[in-house]
Amino acid sequence: MRILGINAVFHDPAAALVMDGEIVAAAEEERFSRRKHGKPPVPFAAWELPERAAAWCLERAGLSPAELDAVAYSYDPKLAPPVAGDITADNWEPLRTLYARRAPLFLRAALPGLDPGRVRFVPHHVAHAASAYLSAPTPSSSVLVIDGRGERATHLAGRVVEGNLEVLASQRLPHSLGLMYEELTAHLGFRRSSDEYKVMAMASYGEPRHLPALRNLVRTTGDGGFRMGEIRWEEFAPRRTADEEWTREHADLAASVQRRLEEVLLDLIRWLHEQTGDRDLTMAGGVALNCVANSRLAEEGPFERIWVQPAAGDAGTALGAALYLARELGDRIRPMRSAALGREWSDAELEGWLRRAKLNYERPADIAEAVAGILASDGVVAWFQGRSEWGPRALGHRSLLANPARPENLERMNDIKGREQFRPVAPMVLAERAAGIFAGPLPSPYMLFTHRVRKDWRERILAVVHVDGTARIQTVDRRDEPLVARMLEAFERRTGLPVVINTSLNTAGRPMVDDPRDALECFGSAPVDALALGPFLVRRASFAGGTG
Repeated sequence: MRILGINAVFHDPAAALVMDGEIVAAAEEERFSRRKHGKPPVPFAAWELPERAAAWCLERAGLSPAELDAVAYSYDPKLAPPVAGDITADNWEPLRTLYARRAPLFLRAALPGLDPGRVRFVPHHVAHAASAYLSAPTPSSSVLVIDGRGERATHLAGRVVEGNLEVLASQRLPHSLGLMYEELTAHLGFRRSSDEYKVMAMASYGEPRHLPALRNLVRTTGDGGFRMGEIRWEEFAPRRTADEEWTREHADLAASVQRRLEEVLLDLIRWLHEQTGDRDLTMAGGVALNCVANSRLAEEGPFERIWVQPAAGDAGTALGAALYLARELGDRIRPMRSAALGREWSDAELEGWLRRAKLNYERPADIAEAVAGILASDGVVAWFQGRSEWGPRALGHRSLLANPARPENLERMNDIKGREQFRPVAPMVLAERAAGIFAGPLPSPYMLFTHRVRKDWRERILAVVHVDGTARIQTVDRRDEPLVARMLEAFERRTGLPVVINTSLNTAGRPMVDDPRDALECFGSAPVDALALGPFLVRRASFAGGTG
């Protein structure tokens, strides 16, 4: 079967293509439009589709829209609150539902030749869940979805046996852990449905002194659900505007909410484990991108292993909807083998871009060795290799790389990207070396857990050690990422360090670089010392290091 998955209703519009049970392509619309998160998370944007991402998925497979067996849309308007009265009424919910109902016609306009009768609606949280349990390496597991909201629910807990989902619990609006975190994000002066990871980073600078009050306001119910009272944020810390400096009060509030979130999630998975007795837990939903919480679940929870969908947010529902429908239609689903599911270019195409840009470039005998030399000389490298990543993390395909030994490189990287200085950068390390340097859930190929940096390594890789002594690592399996592995080995030969800084190749407010034009624009506008574009290397004229 040829199934195209679509996410469009809330935010992070995306498309994914599954053919005969195998994931062929997946991409977010923001990578094409260069509009961060694709569109604003408001009801009147629900009609906006991932048109370019969908068209590319079909192009990748050589399909026309007419050749699709089905399109899976990750929201079921039949489950939404009923439409009644004025569609522009107070909360705009009727307008969102109307747009979702009309999605087959919108898709026909966006993908000429598509039969709108082939569009199927998949419930939002089922799509989230399927993105995890049908992508994971194990066919049976417990599954937990936590996000802001779906049609009416905000959470799903269930059990999967050989790909069959049994829902055991579901929490309805208005009680939502994801919306709580979004509201906190806005209160702290950041953009909701976008900057929640900044709150997670800020939390490490505070003390959870409001935890007793939050325990009274946010409670689990003992049956797999939770309840929330009204949180008056101003009683804990003053509202911050985007251009104001944050204070200890703001950090303490972030720390308190983060800690309470972790406690509630632990209660939920303990209840789930009591129902299932499973060894494995798979997770999705925007809250599953909270790597600090994920690590606490792994360390203190009852499950032996936790697998998180790398695109756990709403973008991932495009993949989940496609996988779920493919299985319903009889396909045998193959687990996800890699998050490198986006666009790629041939060496000839990349060289063509460099020539058109009239840049001086070279083709070293081994780009991995050449880049390692630059990093060892304290250069910053924009690294553009292979297919782009699926999900919000740079995983060695669209990355900014630097030397972790120099503590000032944290400030330097944040300056390059135009980010707040309280935010950490991440390390990448070969999988077989990780346990000697970091303590936590291993392997961690998708940067979805945090790890404690072992004491004898903290002073050696200070740039990647967060204020709380942790790091959000990416482990690199040489079988999956041979080029990145060679670069790490070459860097270690020169420096004695098996770790390299890896952060996403973008600047503040822009999506991650996806195509060669994006990479050249980023290199041209940011103070980066070199660009590794496939096998080609462009050096900044002012940088003299790394030539030996």
